[in-house]
Amino acid sequence: MDPLTNPFAPGAGTPPPELAGRDELLREVGIALGRVRLGRPAKSVLMVGLRGVGKTVLLDRLRDDAVGAGMLTMRIEAPEGRSLPAILAPQLRQILLRLSKWEKSRELAIRGMRALAGFVGAFKLRYNDIEVLVDLEPEPGLADNGDLENDLPALFEVVGEAARRAETALVIFIDELQYVEEQQLAALVTAMHLCAQRKLPVSLVGAGLPQLRGRMGKAKSYAERLFNFPEIGSLPPEAARRAIEKPALDQGVRFEPAALERIIDETQGYPYFLQEWGKHAWDVAERSPIGLADVEQASELVMAALDASFFLVRFDRLKPSERKYLRAMAALGPGPHRSGEIAEAIGQRVTSLGPVRSRLIAKGMIWSPGHGDTAFTVPLFDQFMRRMMPGEAWRA
Repeated sequence: MDPLTNPFAPGAGTPPPELAGRDELLREVGIALGRVRLGRPAKSVLMVGLRGVGKTVLLDRLRDDAVGAGMLTMRIEAPEGRSLPAILAPQLRQILLRLSKWEKSRELAIRGMRALAGFVGAFKLRYNDIEVLVDLEPEPGLADNGDLENDLPALFEVVGEAARRAETALVIFIDELQYVEEQQLAALVTAMHLCAQRKLPVSLVGAGLPQLRGRMGKAKSYAERLFNFPEIGSLPPEAARRAIEKPALDQGVRFEPAALERIIDETQGYPYFLQEWGKHAWDVAERSPIGLADVEQASELVMAALDASFFLVRFDRLKPSERKYLRAMAALGPGPHRSGEIAEAIGQRVTSLGPVRSRLIAKGMIWSPGHGDTAFTVPLFDQFMRRMMPGEAWRA
């Protein structure tokens, strides 16, 4: 098989050749954004799911759709250790510059730039990672109080009014939202609440790990009434089959039914893994149709590739105590597991392991699907941990 025509695209946020099984979500979010643009009520959307389910791909596809519909968009990733004001300010400046070029919204956009100047001045010392230059004098009293939960809504309000004057909408796309600190999340929720109350054309489409839902509710109790939280999971068998079969058929290549079923079984329908198995099966096969033997050979290559990159990059960030905790989880199976069971497997008390569990949640390695429960955020990570730390030596 020619590797140059291999259609499969494993990678972080890389669009797959066939975005299968997500049509209904794309349609629903598209309707919500259209309603916001018209000044009609619609909830913002925060997609939650494990690693490898395609949240980033969906975020980028939704942004493309919004741009195609004539909306203004911001695309942000919230990395660990960066403040929300630092990642918002440069993008808001770009949006306001665009709005200032339109006659209808110029006056309000310039006021928005003055609000941004006051906002940056008020928070530059508190959040010393803000790096943006606004060459206008601030308007005293506008978004410059130094209280994020008051100033961020005031800033969003001015930007939203300018967008409404321009007869468009601003859609803020934020990936990895679970890394934003709780107080800053509260300010973001408050800002979106004000925009909804004022019927301003501002919407938020975010993505994060499953713990994001609980963190938003903890930040503001009314968050569950302000946002929809669609859960992005693995693909059902029919959609998983289409994600593999259609790109290959477009290149004139078939998969034998048994080969397709083995891929679906090995990947459990997770989109990222589907792309990995599809790519390696294509490269291994000598001709069409791609058979079961090709997939079995590819499986060994896939696991080696995942161990060397997708899994290892996360493993390398862990302290020895954190690795031991995850290995104990892996010994119990895929999960979720009760905290007491994990503590018993390690041979320590639950209370003594609390700090380790908290660090792993903060690093995005595990989450709590229910009180006292713990689960991996990375699919198949239990199998990797058993390969990485075989035998019983980890218990020592």
